[in-house]
Amino acid sequence: MKNILLTALFIGFISFIRFGAGSVLKAETLEPAPSAPDWVRDAVLYEVNLRQYTEEGSFEAFSEHLEELWDMGINTLWFMPIHPISETNRLGSLGSYYSVSDYRDVNPEFGTLADFGAMMDQAKGMGFHVILDWVANHTGWDNAWITEHPDWYTQKEGKIISPEGTGWNDVADLNYEVEAMRQEMIDCMRFWVSEYDIDGFRCDYAIGVPVDFWAEARQELEKIKPVFFLEEDLPGQNRKLLEEAFDCNYSCKYYETLIQVAHNNKTADKLKMYRLSLPEGDFPMYYLDNHDVNSYDRTIVEAFPQESLPAMWTHIFTMPGMPMLYTGDQISYNHKMAFMEKDSVDWGEVSWDASPLIRELSRIRRENPALYTGREGGSFEELPLGNKKLLAYQRASEDRQILCVFNLSADIIEDVDLSSCLTGTETVLLSGAEGAFQTGGDLPEQNHTFLPWAFMILAR
Repeated sequence: MKNILLTALFIGFISFIRFGAGSVLKAETLEPAPSAPDWVRDAVLYEVNLRQYTEEGSFEAFSEHLEELWDMGINTLWFMPIHPISETNRLGSLGSYYSVSDYRDVNPEFGTLADFGAMMDQAKGMGFHVILDWVANHTGWDNAWITEHPDWYTQKEGKIISPEGTGWNDVADLNYEVEAMRQEMIDCMRFWVSEYDIDGFRCDYAIGVPVDFWAEARQELEKIKPVFFLEEDLPGQNRKLLEEAFDCNYSCKYYETLIQVAHNNKTADKLKMYRLSLPEGDFPMYYLDNHDVNSYDRTIVEAFPQESLPAMWTHIFTMPGMPMLYTGDQISYNHKMAFMEKDSVDWGEVSWDASPLIRELSRIRRENPALYTGREGGSFEELPLGNKKLLAYQRASEDRQILCVFNLSADIIEDVDLSSCLTGTETVLLSGAEGAFQTGGDLPEQNHTFLPWAFMILAR
């Protein structure tokens, strides 16, 4: 759904009124959310826009790209909704992924269930983990539930309605006071985990659904295997979602602030104001792009000047959270992909090839537990350097410390005293400036000059 913060805040307010800070539907106390699965600790997430990834827009065609993604260091795939799309009240010629007509089938535009299974077998055999985008707040208007179970939907004056206050007229609002609907929704999620070995879900508009539903769904799925739950709660307002069901949330405000820093409208020191305060063990998803902002707001190149991209990618890969790339980010694709129409990525339009950097960052993250996600990751300590445009922090595990230093500006910053954070015995793992990068590099002097967009990852 469209990622506009003011809209998200309004929708969040409506949800708070509708469901409260937690759930008002069940009286019993819910168990705390299970911990994220072990594999999440070094996950590098890639959001797959299957429709646009290839000319064919199919599972089979996408399978041909799995090896290059794996070689780039990607180990976790998030597929935007793969389900059939309703034709009734459809927007555009192909419709929105998020208007689901059948939760147990796949969009024929992409292939068949057998095609999906074959792709999953290949991906799992290579070592990928896979999560699906799950749309629980609403269905499309020709979902069979509409005619078979109209009581499963929110109604006014005897008529099923769209989610109020959203403008999403192509979908019908589900009523979570109906227990039978809740159980069928969980059964549908269970189908993908048990039949296709899905590893978790990115849950669309999670704040539009009661907390206790998500908690119950998570507990039921954990009976099959450990799963990962990523919530879309753009305002980040409902802490109970993380406490009782989810592992991870969008770092929406942090992303918006990074854009301001990239365009010299804010300085790096302001980033600390927008770091999510999460329950112990939970973590943010950091990104420079996603399907909403790409289609509706800006491309990754419009958001981040090319010379800033190496520093920005390095930053989000070394923060205590999960890094995420969107379809086309490896070529810094400077095109807003249509959301309801066919608009394939032109893989020949390379603004800047980020894949070598992503490969190195994935390797460094994988080989250094201090950079892991969640409970297994190292501690985080920001280090003052006396300049608002500089950002320095340390991630520390039992056996190693990782020091990350950035000039997040287009300015040359001279005579920076690094004596408070450097011992002179560090090893440079990665460094760069002005849109370039290299593995290794020279250890900086204790009185150092930072070129524009300079960065370094050091180990000791």
